[in-house]
Parts: sequence; structure tokens; C-alpha cells
Amino acid sequence: MSIIEQKMHSKRTEIATIDAKVQKEQITPTKTEKRNISEIIQTISDKYRTELTDKSIDKNALNERIKETIQKEVEGLPISYEQKRRLEKLAITSIIGLGPIQQYLDDPDITEIIVQRYDNICVEKKGKVYTVKATFADEESLRNVINRILQPVNRECNISAPIVDAHLADGSRICATIPPVSPKGATLTIRKFNNDMMTAQRYLELRSISENMLEFLKLCVVGKVSIYISGGTGTGKTTFLNMLSSFLPNDELIITIEDTLELQLKQKNVRSLETRPVTSGTMESIDMSALVKASLRMRPSRIIVGETRDGAVVSLLSAMSTGHEGSMSTGHANSPENLVNVRIPTMMEMDKSTSFTERAQALMIAEAIQLIVQLRRLPNGRRVVSQICEVEGTDNKGKVIIKTIYAYNHKTDSFEYTGNFPQKIVDHVSYYGVSMDESLFPAVEGGKT
Repeated sequence: MSIIEQKMHSKRTEIATIDAKVQKEQITPTKTEKRNISEIIQTISDKYRTELTDKSIDKNALNERIKETIQKEVEGLPISYEQKRRLEKLAITSIIGLGPIQQYLDDPDITEIIVQRYDNICVEKKGKVYTVKATFADEESLRNVINRILQPVNRECNISAPIVDAHLADGSRICATIPPVSPKGATLTIRKFNNDMMTAQRYLELRSISENMLEFLKLCVVGKVSIYISGGTGTGKTTFLNMLSSFLPNDELIITIEDTLELQLKQKNVRSLETRPVTSGTMESIDMSALVKASLRMRPSRIIVGETRDGAVVSLLSAMSTGHEGSMSTGHANSPENLVNVRIPTMMEMDKSTSFTERAQALMIAEAIQLIVQLRRLPNGRRVVSQICEVEGTDNKGKVIIKTIYAYNHKTDSFEYTGNFPQKIVDHVSYYGVSMDESLFPAVEGGKT
């Protein structure tokens, strides 16, 4: 190989190394790069002003043209090759993508992005939260990204609507705030949608549940047991509900009700309803309670409510106990006892059109809900089914009685059958032609499952 060929080979290797490095690294822009990006953004805005606001234009084709313009602008700057590639990446993510958070949206291992301030970003990875080095250039850059995210769903975060809940086209959930709601600056939280649906088998592989517990729940779903999934924030309630819903028979008429569409039921007879907040003076708000009531007139076999957090729980409980057995929902609670004796009664009181005594509340809950699945996130980020409980009825003090059938033992890191045989549930599923094998309930009390 000649000296010239060696130099050319060395140069190509150097360029390839720089390209790979810039592509992989998380870049925090310098002051000079921020200034250059601002100038490029101004150039793009001037050149494509009409196209950027025209919704009829093919956005993919427009983005490619913008990329070409950015590359030309960058190539004309008197800076090194690595600096050009850095600036090109920063400019493209700022103008076409979502700035410094684009790299985390592209990372399949990251499940949540939390922008606490323009200069303070955290991400959740495998159940753990980490602070990252990437930051937005300033408050204005963060607000521009927020409204760019919201533009496709015809929403905007402004002084009239300082809190916005929405979802991306891929199903990812968004919550954004700006002052005066968040006085220290705009915030943005993105809970990424997992395109790879969590299957029952995947829960077993992750040791989130035992085979006996999973089979028991499957039979409960098929046998029309009304189930409530309980857990704290980030325990995976909606994801678990989605997995359980996969066991629903294909010939049933199912209605899902959510604030933001997240459930991915594969059955052929599924109708999905979504709440609608007020976005203008002429638009009527449609809340969860209104949708649950409307669903009762739509001839559903079962109603699946993504999450109940207000007075809509009254309508749902009524549906569960009057002909819609096997319906399911989720709710925030730290334990099954907390769910039935505190959280649901509190939500029932939010329904101003009804009034219940404490005993009436307990009777209604005990009549409607048959099974509670409690989820928990362990310190290491792993999510587990910590309890599966049967609702037995009410006691003399007007409290709901529950008994634990299966439980997670933290000391032994195992799932155990408690010895409490769920006779009412076995009888219920039997009525619908479902038989539960005795092997689901080991003869030895506390036996591992």
C-alpha cells in the first residue's frame, strides 16, 4: 500500500470513528454550538415558513429537505469535521426531532422521560431513575418541544391550558405544565408506549408472577370474575390489565374506557372510548363517569376501565354487580385493604349525584368486586404481583373483608399459596363452565407456587 493510500485509509477510518462516536454519544451543546443552532433554526424558519405551518404537506419529505439544508449550512462553517457532525446532529434533533430528549425516545430500554426543568432531565431505565447530562438550551427550547409534541394532536400548552395530558401517535403518554402551574419553569413527562406487548410468558420470565397464580387469574378472567388491579404509581397496573385482557374470549362484546388510549386488546369485538377535557368554551367535557354510563347502553359483555380515580367508580361498581360480571379496572392503592376501605370509598364520595353511608359503600364494593390483584415495585425496580385476594363480604363494622389467596414472600423471593381456598370464586367460575384444578392450591399451607 502506497503512502497516499495509507493516508486515505487512515482518514476514512478516522471519519468512520468520529461518525460512530457522535452518533452514539449524548451531546450537551457548548455556548458556540447553541449560537450556531439558533442561527440555523432562523435560516430554516425563514426558508420553510409556509411549509412548516401547512398540514397538507408530506412531513417526511419536508423533513428530508430540512436535513439537506442543515447539512449545507453546517458544511459552510469553518470548524472541524467532528464539530460539524456534532452541530448537524444537534440541529436536526432541535428542528425535526425533540431536541435533547430525542435520543431517549429512540432508546428502547428507557421507559420514561422526566424533564423537571429545561436543565434537569431524568429517565427511567429497567425500573430505576437516573439523572442524565443532556439539557435543553433554555426554557424557550423546552416549550417549543412541548408544543411540537402536541401539534399532531391539535393541542397546545399555553396560559389558557397550562396543564396538558395527551398521547403521541405511538401511544406514549404525555403530561406537560408551564407557569403559573409550575412556577420554576415548564415540565414534561413522557411515559413511553411499549410496542412489544407484555405477554403472560414475559411476566413469568421476569419472575413477576408464578405459573399457578397466572393460571388462576386466567381462569378467573374466562370465568367472568370481576377484578380490580391495585398498586402504586409506576407498578405497571395498565400493562398488567392489558395482559389479563388478552385472556378475554374472542366472541364477547368488550368496551374499553380510558383517559388516554393505552390498552391493546386483540379481540375482534372491541370498542374503545376516551375521555375529552374541555379545550374551548363551546366544547363539552366528557369524563370517565359519562363514558361508563354511556357504555351501559351499548350492550357490552364486559367493561374494561383503564383507571378509576374519581366518582366514575360508582357507575363502574353498579355495572359490575348488575349484569356485567367479569369487568375489570385499576386504581391507586398501597394495599388491597387500603383500596376497598379507603381509596374506593373516597372516590365514591366524589360522585355528587349520589350519597352512601359507610355501610352502603362497603356493601356495594363487596358485591361488585370479587378479586383484587395487588402490584408492587421492589427496590431493585422489578415489578411483582404481591397479593391476590378474594373479597369475602363485609363485617359488623361495615368494613370490607378480604382474604389473601397468594402472596409474594420478600424474604425468600418466592410466591406462596396462603392456604385460603377461594371457594366463592371457584363456585362462580364453575357456574360459567370453568373448572379450577386442585393443583393450583397446594395442600401444604404456605406452599411455594
